[in-house]
Amino acid sequence: MKSINEVFSPLKLEMTQSNAVLYKTALLKQEIIVFLIKHERATIAELAQATKTSIPKINETVTELIEDGLVLDYGKIVNGVGRKPNIYGLNPDCAYFVSVEANRHHMNIAIINFAEEITLIKKDIPFILENTPASFDTLCSLVEDFIQESGYERSKFAGLGLNLTGRINHDTGNSYSYFNFHGKPLSTVLAERFSISAYIENDTRAMAFGEYAKGIVKTEKNILFINLDEGIGMGIIINGVLYSGKSGYAGEFGHMPFLNNDLLCHCGKKGCLETEASGLALIQQMKTAISKGVSTLLTDTVPDLEQLKLQDIVTAALRDDMLSIDLISQAGGKIGKGIAILLNLFNPELVILGGKIARSGSLIMLPVLSAINKYSLSLVNTDTQFKTSQLDDTAGLLGTSLLIRNRLLGI
Repeated sequence: MKSINEVFSPLKLEMTQSNAVLYKTALLKQEIIVFLIKHERATIAELAQATKTSIPKINETVTELIEDGLVLDYGKIVNGVGRKPNIYGLNPDCAYFVSVEANRHHMNIAIINFAEEITLIKKDIPFILENTPASFDTLCSLVEDFIQESGYERSKFAGLGLNLTGRINHDTGNSYSYFNFHGKPLSTVLAERFSISAYIENDTRAMAFGEYAKGIVKTEKNILFINLDEGIGMGIIINGVLYSGKSGYAGEFGHMPFLNNDLLCHCGKKGCLETEASGLALIQQMKTAISKGVSTLLTDTVPDLEQLKLQDIVTAALRDDMLSIDLISQAGGKIGKGIAILLNLFNPELVILGGKIARSGSLIMLPVLSAINKYSLSLVNTDTQFKTSQLDDTAGLLGTSLLIRNRLLGI
């Protein structure tokens, strides 16, 4: 058996006269794997037709892929009459990906197989995200412990992906908000640290792609994913392709400066949407209201206000806490006004709300939709669907593993 990186290593070089056969064989194997990713199962005849290759050559190449450990023979088709052909599909265990999501106060880590299935996951690992060497070392230690405890052979990992908030250029591997003190791309540092090919992505973009590939999306190709968490971010998918912008900074929805206030955002500017409608803003607004004596369930459930978290407010709202509902509703109105602007600009087929605030369901969706109806063109907003995330806190983990796989296969 070969690792997936070995199988496709000829494609990393330019085709020359001396390596032409190896290169073309690797290219055909790539086409077969991509077809099986999209269609799950196929016969030799179907693969030959899809790749415009002779049946003997496809037979030979599929046999090699079975020997490489990437493809499995799933036996003969049961239905139909006449001679039954064998069907082939991906070997889910031919390669694995380590997906890491670092949030401000915790981490999620998962191992995902080649067939897009989560085989092991650990959520809400205590962690403080800071742009310091100590925070980075803690992250690496937690990931290393997870890998060691998983029992998987390191050679089976085809890639490691790290999702971070802030400005990320996944093409260069640079993070400009966190862990930017190494003097070289963060992806390179991670690859050297773990001896696994590494990839970094903005957390919201990874969530958007995960939801697009494995979540609530059906046939839609033009999608906006709004991440409503402690911050506010946006993932953009245009014609089925994740859009990152020139340098990876696209989607800074939370920093649209249309609020008339003097509140200083953490980005250094004033009037950003995040200053009044983000999860961090909700936490501060709740603390202020409680200090003024406003009644809320949180007075009993969270005695120490310094420990108040966004999820506490969402949970209280779902338990009919009027203050929590009111704060979420106010935030929803402002978020909806911002989305109205996006609808007029992008005219998307689908808008997905994700993140912790989206877990409040109709409590956030209704004020968002009300504001959209008020501020966007009727012809545009009636042309768009609005849904909440189906994958919730696994969207980013799945998204980054799929992005690694697609990059590995050149798709």
